[in-house]
Amino acid sequence: MRALLSAKIGGPETLVMDEVPDPVPSADEVLIRVKACGVNFPDTLIIEDKYQFRPSRPFSPGGEVAGVVESVGKDVSRIRPGDRVIAWCIWGGMAEKVAAKATNCVPFPEQMPFDEASALIVTYGTSYYALKNRAGLLPGETLIVLGAAGGVGLAAVELGKALEARVFAAASSEEKVAFAKAHGADSGIVYPRGPFDKNDLRELSALFKQACPGGANVIFDAVGGDYAEAALRSIARGGRLLVVGFPAGIPKLPLNLVLLKSCQIVGVFWADWVETRPMEFEVSARELLELYARRAIKPVISRRFPLGEGAKAIELLAARSAIGKIVVMVD
Repeated sequence: MRALLSAKIGGPETLVMDEVPDPVPSADEVLIRVKACGVNFPDTLIIEDKYQFRPSRPFSPGGEVAGVVESVGKDVSRIRPGDRVIAWCIWGGMAEKVAAKATNCVPFPEQMPFDEASALIVTYGTSYYALKNRAGLLPGETLIVLGAAGGVGLAAVELGKALEARVFAAASSEEKVAFAKAHGADSGIVYPRGPFDKNDLRELSALFKQACPGGANVIFDAVGGDYAEAALRSIARGGRLLVVGFPAGIPKLPLNLVLLKSCQIVGVFWADWVETRPMEFEVSARELLELYARRAIKPVISRRFPLGEGAKAIELLAARSAIGKIVVMVD
């Protein structure tokens, strides 16, 4: 089969197309003919050995796929050959076939296109887990989303509205804020790009406070860096700061703020939750498909690339210039 491979540590420019043997599913896995592969921020990290998982080389990036099951392992019963499934495979998705754990696969209906299916489970799954399971977001609460036009950020905007919260979108350009508002955000702010000195940080903090005068009950931080502390200063008493990702760097937060606001800093490691709580993941995935069927959420795909240009797709995401979701079309 054809596959986009990481044969050495490095950025997207190090990825190469090659022919490799078809994967063989183990007893608890299914073999999927990949139709589409969603591109996510972990794909930019895993090829540089900066992600929590470090597969042996050569391997294919791509942890989120949609396709058709070709065969199943001897211990698999709930999924059958011919089923259309979304799968979380961590890596291996930018290839014509991939083996994935059956517990990480979710059947999806005929009416859902493969590209939209491949853009659902990681971004919406992460954001739904963050808002519902980790933050316990309630109707009427105020939610600030940092990086609101990216994959998980835009999903958080849509899901925040579906959960009946008041949603503020924060992003790095007017275009991105307008995009988030078009997908449900009640209001938005444009934050500047760093690096920041002390005066810049004070202005950034003031920007968040002005946007949310009563304080944010939940802050969805998919950006990190200096933005995390600035946003934290706008949190309401008893609020929850969701730590989702760090494309702007790992933040250093002053814990005196946490004490003074009686707030919580809550980690969101969706991949670990999927692996350790498969039954909860299955329930969450079904709920997301129900929200999709009701048109409460809908993946926004801004760019599609063929498999041979998968490196360009990862490069575009790494540059933080993407709006919505990027998908690699494999078949």
